[in-house]
Amino acid sequence: MEYILICILIIAFLYASVGHGGASGYHAVMALFTVEAILMKSTALTLNIFVAGISFYHYKKAGYFRWKLFFPFSLGSIPLAYLGGAIDIQEDIYKGILGIFLAFAVLKMLGLIGKEREGLTNLPFGLGIVFGGILGFISGLIGIGGGIILSPILLIFRWAKMKEAAAISALFILVNSVSGLIGIISSGNYKPIDDIWIWIIIAIIGGFAGSYFGSKKISSKRVQYLLSIILSIASIKLLITFFNFIA
Repeated sequence: MEYILICILIIAFLYASVGHGGASGYHAVMALFTVEAILMKSTALTLNIFVAGISFYHYKKAGYFRWKLFFPFSLGSIPLAYLGGAIDIQEDIYKGILGIFLAFAVLKMLGLIGKEREGLTNLPFGLGIVFGGILGFISGLIGIGGGIILSPILLIFRWAKMKEAAAISALFILVNSVSGLIGIISSGNYKPIDDIWIWIIIAIIGGFAGSYFGSKKISSKRVQYLLSIILSIASIKLLITFFNFIA
């Protein structure tokens, strides 16, 4: 129990430092500690709400949030995150989809995708709604906030600078996590891990520290590399389970 809580603390700190809620990291840790899949989705989204909310507060306070850029993404994501949350998918398929997105998170952690580029372009409103809808549905379906995917999109298309992307992703994760959880609750499938309040307190501590320093000047490359290893192992473990299922 102590080891998994230490991992949750580190993940909350690191993810909050870049404006994320940490769901992909929480999923990775729960997978490594063989937590039942039925508990993972509800637990990760619950922790997301607290950590992403704290992260958004610090980044907005530092002046990095742009409502005009956030709005079209949220317009598409919120209703579809609810829909995704209400859908209960087969456990092995869930693990396969999650494994793919953990692999994506590894690429983001290692800086292989989503690097900051010079100059900014305007976001087409309709495209923002489409991207938001897709990410929102995935967020609710597998229990992530979507920020781990939105951040590189914002940077690749030069719609935001690094810290602006962090601020926008933080609120995006928050609203998707709330909407996805409402969908889960409405379908009667809300099943978080035992002692969820202990996990929440640990995540809040990590989230406060990470978002405070992240919105200032922290650089945590070594921790990112360590986390990328954890995510990789969890991703491989989940994908092996999925491929055994379809074989």
